[in-house]
Amino acid sequence: MLYRDTGRKLILALKHGDRQEIAHPAGLWLAHAARELIATNTLIAPVPLHWQRMIKRRYNQSALLAKALAGAADRPWSPDLLQRVRHTRSLEGMGRQDRFATLAKAIRVHPRRRQRLIGKSVLLVDDVMTSGATLAACTHACLEAGSGPVNVVTLARVSKEA
Repeated sequence: MLYRDTGRKLILALKHGDRQEIAHPAGLWLAHAARELIATNTLIAPVPLHWQRMIKRRYNQSALLAKALAGAADRPWSPDLLQRVRHTRSLEGMGRQDRFATLAKAIRVHPRRRQRLIGKSVLLVDDVMTSGATLAACTHACLEAGSGPVNVVTLARVSKEA
């Protein structure tokens, strides 16, 4: 969906409004939308939060979506496959170039989870895609650690107004 109007309200309710029950039906919808990206060797993983943000928010909305998607697709998932090793400020309001610079080397594959992705297809799950910087950083980390192809699915996409 587009990240505006009702779509934006839905994402913000999940992300900041403690409306975790949204994740299950949204995960089912994502599984349906991403069905052509999910192979038998696909590992599903959420975009990670830094531990400080996790404490503040109490849950990772992308992990809730990934768990529901994995259940619906009957595929394994790894909630901690990726780690955000550097606490970055919020990307909100940043331009594309600043977003990519901020996330450089901020995400890596968890050293104890690397063996789970070697040679496997990875499906990254996030709530919103704005510039693609976060998903690019996650993709780079997976490929550098030896994964197979990496695909992404998001619940919403920010669109440039014409």
